[in-house]
Amino acid sequence: MRRKLNILAGDKALWVIFLLLSVISLVAVYSTIGLSAISDLNSTPMRIFCRHLGFVVAAALIAIFVSHIKYTYFARASVILLYLSVAALIVVVIMGTKRWLVIPHVIRFEPSELAKIALIIYLARCIALRSDSLEESGTFRRLLIPILIVCVLVTPANLSTGILIFLTCYIMLLFGGVNRRLWWRGLLLLLGISLVGFLVLYFFGNQIQIGRVPTWAHRFQSWIHPNPDELTQENMARMAVARGGFWGNGIGTTIHGRLMTQAHNDFILAIIIEEAGLLTAIVIFALYAWFYFRCIRIATACSGLFGSLIVAGTGTLIFLQAVINISVAVGLLPVTGQTLPFISYGGTAYLCLGLGLGVIQAVAFRNKKLSRKAAAPSAPSEPDTTVNETADTQQSN
Repeated sequence: MRRKLNILAGDKALWVIFLLLSVISLVAVYSTIGLSAISDLNSTPMRIFCRHLGFVVAAALIAIFVSHIKYTYFARASVILLYLSVAALIVVVIMGTKRWLVIPHVIRFEPSELAKIALIIYLARCIALRSDSLEESGTFRRLLIPILIVCVLVTPANLSTGILIFLTCYIMLLFGGVNRRLWWRGLLLLLGISLVGFLVLYFFGNQIQIGRVPTWAHRFQSWIHPNPDELTQENMARMAVARGGFWGNGIGTTIHGRLMTQAHNDFILAIIIEEAGLLTAIVIFALYAWFYFRCIRIATACSGLFGSLIVAGTGTLIFLQAVINISVAVGLLPVTGQTLPFISYGGTAYLCLGLGLGVIQAVAFRNKKLSRKAAAPSAPSEPDTTVNETADTQQSN
């Protein structure tokens, strides 16, 4: 029987969304990279654009390659990936290089981006292995340990990433079926701690000269009481949104994008609105919502808890990050430093997102394969063997 070559394995809609977002990314980065390429990266706009194009292509190749791997193999790999991520995060903390692991002329890598994906897969593995004791309080506390370790290492240099990782993983615990009463108690406690933290930042943040606390306080206070006369990234982003209106001024006509150093990263949506209008921003948000909807459908169709949680967790991460970035661009949240997934200038973040997409597609591909076998006459369905395949690594938890 002739086998059909299927390069884009998995969910076709997700591949279409990825393609559309990548095309938008290439156009937006080409339009916004000018000032940052010259002043920050000491290069030319065209050279930096070509580098971004390389990251987009590399992310696509990673996603395609990973999508053809049997997703249950990721369970063991997640242990290694998480340990490497934690080790890299510790090195970054010790070296004091904020969020980057830098080896001059060799590599510039952001460990927190890899830690996001590694932790999601590792947590899915832990939940699947403890599926018989999820109602117990001890299991709930043990599942929080790897989440807290990663967040404690990430948060000092990047508060928003730490919050994003914790929110994603905490939602995964609910999807996984932990004790709901404990989960809601924990959520109320977190909300209380967050409220106290925001009050401390607002009233006393400038007086606490520890790490990046003054920066967090300034961003929060500037968001509460913006100064329209101050020439900041936030104000220029708001002006770009106001100038763009509903229809925009045309691709390549940005004014503010040529004055901002983060137009290609944190505030790329503001420049998209300036050039292509609020309508395009609505379309972009709809693409992320569609992406998340497809992920939830894949997760609910998965026969095994491990695969279901991988997809739900990765989809939640990407959607939440997009919502945060969009909210910052239009002034609904203070500046966070979160990029717009699959659109902002690439690098470690883009490559790791490609890895995440590949993992999702691997689960979707496996689901389709099992569905076809189950539908075929005289062909027994193949069970999800995730827990059995990972039982020999249970001591690694």
